[in-house]
Amino acid sequence: MATTERDYYELLGVARDAGADDIKRAFRRLARELHPDVSDAPDAEHRFREVVEAYEVLSNSERRELYDRFGHAGLRSGGFQPSAFDLGSLSDLFSAFFGDDLFGVGGRMGRARGADIAARVEVDLAEVATGTKREVPFGVAVPCDHCGGNGAEPDTPVRSCPSCGGSGRVRQVSRSVFGEFVRTGACPTCSGSGKLIDRPCEECRGAGRVVEERTLEVEIPAGIHDGQRIRLTGEGHAGAVGARAGDVYVEVHVRPDARFVREGNDVYTTVDLTITQAALGATLTVPTLEGEAELAFEPGTQPGEIRVLRGRGLPVLQGFGRGNQRVLVNVTVPRRLNEEQRRLLEEFERLAGEETYEPGEGFFDRLKSAFR
Repeated sequence: MATTERDYYELLGVARDAGADDIKRAFRRLARELHPDVSDAPDAEHRFREVVEAYEVLSNSERRELYDRFGHAGLRSGGFQPSAFDLGSLSDLFSAFFGDDLFGVGGRMGRARGADIAARVEVDLAEVATGTKREVPFGVAVPCDHCGGNGAEPDTPVRSCPSCGGSGRVRQVSRSVFGEFVRTGACPTCSGSGKLIDRPCEECRGAGRVVEERTLEVEIPAGIHDGQRIRLTGEGHAGAVGARAGDVYVEVHVRPDARFVREGNDVYTTVDLTITQAALGATLTVPTLEGEAELAFEPGTQPGEIRVLRGRGLPVLQGFGRGNQRVLVNVTVPRRLNEEQRRLLEEFERLAGEETYEPGEGFFDRLKSAFR
């Protein structure tokens, strides 16, 4: 059983003393919410089946009493098994439950929509700052032009399947001490299509669809994050006749940029100053997402200082404003000195006093201030 560890009342969101009408209303609401044709949640189908199973038990007074007294173990010992169904036949199941159609479309549920397609594009961090466009190629199943999507050679008959009456589903009713159980499945005669073709289309071999290469221009919005997906509705594989096509999900990957580290909408970079530049002051060129910019450093610049370039970060995705660029100062210390350089540094050290190294904000304090 799919829900041996789940409480049926909890699944339907009703109290243990809920009446039949309350249980019915809760089931209808959850079924409309969780059906995979409506919900994009990855676990929608599993949760939908759990809800159907819970309703099968709680809507039957004998099964409900058995469950209330002995739990799932009592149901198993009594021979209960959840109805076997596929998602294309649920309207038949609901019709057996309610005597009407849950989704209000009359009779059996509409044809399944087309499958979704996954695609991938790569962009540079600088392109994320401005937004860009990409040509995305992918293979997609589309209705066959030769047969118009019905799978038969032109001017040849397409007969309704006599076994299922053209519905594509067959129903089996079994009886037990707990009542009637209705099971539906794909018709074995027509493989669930509801039709029989005498001469399959030579182009698509009776499938009604062919695969073609397609290229779409996708707009990559400014500020998008690595791994986010863009949904192109209705651009996926074609569905059965009368059903809408699936969607295309384009996953965006942002290439690493050796100059920057991204943190939300802010970007971080470093700049190297020699000890003399840090002590005497200097104007250096630093990279930004919009090109290079000159940045002046005051005499006495300390290692670990953070310079903030307001509005030089990334745009807020589907919002307003931009992040900042934070420039971390790194002071480079010479590794090799000749005799003259060593003598001058030793002379400098001899002349330096306490006032030369006036204490300021510590390195970690500066880092904490920068992140704040």
